[in-house]
Amino acid sequence: MIPETSLDTMQNKNVHHLFTGEKEIILVGTAHVSRESADLVERVISEENPDTVCIELCHARFDALKKKDQWQEMDIVKVIREKRTSLLLSQLLMMSFQKKIAEKFNISPGEEMLRAMALAEKLGTNIVLADREIRVTLLRTWRKMRFFSKVRLMSEMFLSLFMAEDINEEDIEKLKEHDVLDMTLRQFGKKMPDLKETLIDERDQYLAASIRSAAGSKVVAVVGAGHIPGIVRTIEENRKVDKEAISIIPPPGIGGHLFGWGFSLAIVGIFVAGFFNSGFSTSLAMILSWSSITAICAAVGAILLLAHPLTIAAAACSAPIATLHPLIATGWVAGLTEATIRKPKVKDFLSLKDDILSVRGFLRNKITRILLLIAVVNLTTSIGTFAAIPVMMKYF
Repeated sequence: MIPETSLDTMQNKNVHHLFTGEKEIILVGTAHVSRESADLVERVISEENPDTVCIELCHARFDALKKKDQWQEMDIVKVIREKRTSLLLSQLLMMSFQKKIAEKFNISPGEEMLRAMALAEKLGTNIVLADREIRVTLLRTWRKMRFFSKVRLMSEMFLSLFMAEDINEEDIEKLKEHDVLDMTLRQFGKKMPDLKETLIDERDQYLAASIRSAAGSKVVAVVGAGHIPGIVRTIEENRKVDKEAISIIPPPGIGGHLFGWGFSLAIVGIFVAGFFNSGFSTSLAMILSWSSITAICAAVGAILLLAHPLTIAAAACSAPIATLHPLIATGWVAGLTEATIRKPKVKDFLSLKDDILSVRGFLRNKITRILLLIAVVNLTTSIGTFAAIPVMMKYF
């Protein structure tokens, strides 16, 4: 335990009392990798003895904390077929960053949340998982992003694997203002301002609505300190929040579908125009150029991830066709082939929580390597697609 005086100082900074009608709300701002925050949470709940304790967790994050071995139940082939690889890779990268910091400072990720729930259960207090599902947050954000923004986002998240090595005690104190997950999301929000609403603002509103509607006359809410200003504004200004509206995952934009099919038809149109303009030999040369460039780029992506030779061949063979069909991605073909040939074993699932802590581990573990393979092959194939267009135009 830390000294009482230290806890008193923290309490002044990180505990906020709000009153709405006859209800008292005590907000406890925490850093999700700070042992002091965990101690503070226990002390506040013990002293306040609230009717309800609200926790900044969704059901998925709660399961991740309580069920450490949940990855053993994952079906990687099903994940690929349901087109959830980008979402899963994003979650693993964020989890990696948080776990690396937590291990460096000898604290379990989310310890203050676990302590809050354990103490609430001991006291017989209601527990509310107050956060919006992380899957909803990521998908609402993902659906708003353009292709190159997605590439940039995934690249920066991958770079986070290298960042935790430079974290020191002073940086941990700064996390009192933004916990690891929120700090990551806020950084992306700053670099891509159009995403701030889904990454940050909506979550603040959702948490505020959950806390405000919690049962009882006294509620303690344990949240990342970065959420405090947004929650306070929403509650004090009595803003109406439609939780259902901000929990809807929008369908893929029709513009993306139209662009995909339009792009495909335009490429086919170039082949046809080449035939009528210069004859069969020119059209054939254009098709061969398209096929060879996209195939080579797809193969390069698979080679970079040390994929199986058959996976490399599958990526190369599917690229010329997949690039012309909006509903097929070369990365998915490569990923399914790799998952079939080099099916992840039990040891890969057991070691996943440790392997995500390093680049070497990401590349060694069959699960994460397949996820990276899909992302990289899709990227290199897209590069090949745009590189092939000016080559074909030279035939006119």
